[in-house]
Amino acid sequence: MKYRISATILLVSMLAIASSEVIAQQKKPTAKTGSRPTTKSASAKPASTKTTKPASTTKNATTNSATTRNNTTSTKSNNNISSNSGNRTNNIGNTNVSGNTNVSGNNVNINIDNSKDINVHNNHNTVVRNNNINSYNRPPYYWGGNRYYSYHPYYYHPYTPFYYGPVWHPWGFVVATMAATAIIVSVNNAQYHYDQGVWYQPQSSGYVVVSAPVGGTVTTVPSGTQTVVVNNTTNYYYGGSYYEKDSKGYTVVAPPAGAVVDNLPEGGQEIKIGDQTYVKFGETYYSPVQVDGKSKYEVVQIETGK
Repeated sequence: MKYRISATILLVSMLAIASSEVIAQQKKPTAKTGSRPTTKSASAKPASTKTTKPASTTKNATTNSATTRNNTTSTKSNNNISSNSGNRTNNIGNTNVSGNTNVSGNNVNINIDNSKDINVHNNHNTVVRNNNINSYNRPPYYWGGNRYYSYHPYYYHPYTPFYYGPVWHPWGFVVATMAATAIIVSVNNAQYHYDQGVWYQPQSSGYVVVSAPVGGTVTTVPSGTQTVVVNNTTNYYYGGSYYEKDSKGYTVVAPPAGAVVDNLPEGGQEIKIGDQTYVKFGETYYSPVQVDGKSKYEVVQIETGK
């Protein structure tokens, strides 16, 4: 009886074990024939494409092939680009213009002909020809360390420019074309045009009126020219200019000190010197005087010093 119970327990145990194995086999998945299980590779993560910034790179580095942005200039010359020229960069509005102008900012080459432009100097006949101081019968007028000599006493009257007619023009006046009556006069390698008492020089916009050049000689002087005698020398005065007659014609001379003229043309300026008012025409000073009851002007001789 005892052995029968033991055998029964043993049989039950074996059945239980067998049943457990069957259940385990049923739960295990069956792999598909011919297929390979997909696995993730340890190297499946894509490599980084971020570029590492070189340690030696600086923000304002200058190269031979590129124009730098800070404190450098890219100047075009003969289609070559050079860096570090010392001028502003990338500023087309502030381009550098040099003589025979090459404007690189706008990529336009402009050649400017300055051969017709001249510097006009209106001091040819403005230096007074001084006289012997001992010839003055009156003491000079002193002011500011200067002495102002004249033969006639100062007599003020307002400066009123005299009108010489439609063909006369003051210094600085510009005409587009020259009259057919004008003649060409060369003085000290400079070329002038003379027409009816007026002297011109060519410029880019036409012809500009200038002071009569000392040494310029013409064959005639305009009608209405005033004769002025100073120290036994006869001068011919017209429109602020003085001439002396010689074998060649009438030659321009500097204003002689002591010359008394009836009028002054347009272009003068009243200058207050102390308590006297002079008319400055170019660099020549005229004192208002009265001769035989008529208002006139005398060329003043100025001496500097004590």
